[in-house]
Amino acid sequence: MSPKFLRIAVVLGLLSAIGPFAIDMYLPALPSIGEDLNASTAAVQMSLLIFFLSMGFGQILVGPISDMVGRKLPLYGGLALFMVGGIGSAMAPTIEWLIAFRFLQGLGASAGMAVPRAIVRDLHTGTEAAKLMSLLMLVFSVSPILAPLTGSVIIENFGWRAVFWTVTGAAVLATILLATSLKETRPVEERAGSSFGTALSGYRFLMGDRNFLGLTAIAGFGIASFFVYLSSSSFILIDHYGLSPSVYSVFFSINAVAFIGMSQLTGLLSERFGLRRLVRVAVVGYATTMVVLFAIMASGVDRLDVMAVLLFVGYGFLGLIIPTTSVLAMEEHGQIAGTASALMGTLHFAIGAVAMGVAGVFFDGTPLPMVAGITLCAVISFTLAKVTLGRGRETVEAPAE
Repeated sequence: MSPKFLRIAVVLGLLSAIGPFAIDMYLPALPSIGEDLNASTAAVQMSLLIFFLSMGFGQILVGPISDMVGRKLPLYGGLALFMVGGIGSAMAPTIEWLIAFRFLQGLGASAGMAVPRAIVRDLHTGTEAAKLMSLLMLVFSVSPILAPLTGSVIIENFGWRAVFWTVTGAAVLATILLATSLKETRPVEERAGSSFGTALSGYRFLMGDRNFLGLTAIAGFGIASFFVYLSSSSFILIDHYGLSPSVYSVFFSINAVAFIGMSQLTGLLSERFGLRRLVRVAVVGYATTMVVLFAIMASGVDRLDVMAVLLFVGYGFLGLIIPTTSVLAMEEHGQIAGTASALMGTLHFAIGAVAMGVAGVFFDGTPLPMVAGITLCAVISFTLAKVTLGRGRETVEAPAE
């Protein structure tokens, strides 16, 4: 593996991690934000949900723009907007202002979510793309390991507002790396003919591509299951099980370790078994594990150790699903990679936001509604994989630019 390959993976991973970093780092602060701003649990969760929504739907615009003007310029604009939102969040006097600035911050983060996937497709396809995507996920997944731990330390010593100053500093670092370590991967000649009109044509085409939509939805419900955990875990582990913010961060990070470890096997396993077969096996393992967890919790067993072990196993399978489905979905859409990546990301976050909203309605302070939401998402992902990957592969052609 060449140094250039590794450098690109690190830079793309860091750009992709900026948005999740702004989520994971402040999760331990959710209860204290509510107390400090005199806000309800639902209002505090809205500051998380609005970030997801704006980060998801912002990709609809930034993806086609990256096809038209190149990959780097939208990344610069996104990072600048992210910094404005971060500074505003750090200074927010009320929960309403916090929600508003989190919306801006999420819009800025959308560039870091959509454009790196398009860059991977610019550079590689097939197994090589899977290898680069898994390395990107390695760097990306550092966020759910280090961010909650770092966030809990910062919150305990400097308060929750310091979290937003910290993520703003991370965006400054990402801007420097973007300027010095990443070349433009969308040449001027390939941008010819790209416009919002062709983007709309691309979106219409992709919305009719059952293979693309199926693969995107498989990952979308897998990601949604993790979003359900994100929105509820701090209240459950801290308030229900009585963990400190620091210990909560350790439990949260354990799942990320499983995700990271398994995602690094995607390149090796895809070479041996193929990407599509790998997805089929992984969704079976994920859905089975989550169903077992739900059955145990529904029977009246309310034990943190049982939940932690089965979530660890389940999110390990999820680490195989996300990078492989992303590569498969983008495989045949190199001409409109930015548009395809944008639609994929938007659908991922739309599914995740709906799942979070529904989970919030049923939240009662106990683990069972959260586990039920995770299990439902896993079962839907499994069902979609049976439908999408159980039939012969469909051959489609992308619309000409």
